[in-house]
Amino acid sequence: SISLGYTKAVQELLAGKANVQRPLNAKGGFLNCQGTTFGVEKIDEWLGETKWDVIHFNFGLHDLKHVDAETGKNSNNPEDPQQADPKQYKKNMKAIVKRLKATGASLIFATTTPYPDKPGGPLRRADQPAIYNKVALKIMKRNKVMINDLYAFALPRLEKLQQPNNVHFSKEGSMELAKQVVEKILLVI
Repeated sequence: SISLGYTKAVQELLAGKANVQRPLNAKGGFLNCQGTTFGVEKIDEWLGETKWDVIHFNFGLHDLKHVDAETGKNSNNPEDPQQADPKQYKKNMKAIVKRLKATGASLIFATTTPYPDKPGGPLRRADQPAIYNKVALKIMKRNKVMINDLYAFALPRLEKLQQPNNVHFSKEGSMELAKQVVEKILLVI
C-alpha cells in the first residue's frame, strides 16, 4: 500500500522516459498487492505476457501484520500470528524473486518502510521491518538484485513524511519516496 501512494508521482516524474505500470484492480485502479502469500498466488497474472525492462518491487508490510488465524482478518491481538512469519516470508520471497528473474528484467527491491511503535490498524510492531528487511536483503544479495533502501531513506525523516500513528505516508512523504524510486529506476533505464 505504500507504493499506492507514490506510483502516480513516479509515472509523472518518468513521463517520456519510462512507461510505469502496476497491477490494476477490477475497477481499473491501482491494486494493493499485499503480502508475499498473495504475491506468490498472483505473480504470473501480474506479469502477464509483457516484456518488462525494469521491475521495482516490495513485499513486507502486509506480511508482518498480525491476522486472526481462523478468519485471516487483520488483528490487534499479539497472540495472533503474522500474515507470513519470517520463515514463510523467506520462502515466498525466494519464489517471487525466482519468477521475477525469469523475466530478464532489471530488478530493484525496495525495503519495507519503518513506522511508529503503535500505528493504527492491525498490530504491527516497530521492530519488524528491520527483521523482514534482513531476510529479504539476503535473498536480494544472493540474486544480485539492486536495493532501494526506502527504510533507511524514510527513517530519519519519518515524523515529517509519515502520517501520524500510521504506516502510510503523507502526500509530501509519498512524493519524496517517489523521487527516491525514480532515482533508482533511472540508474537502469
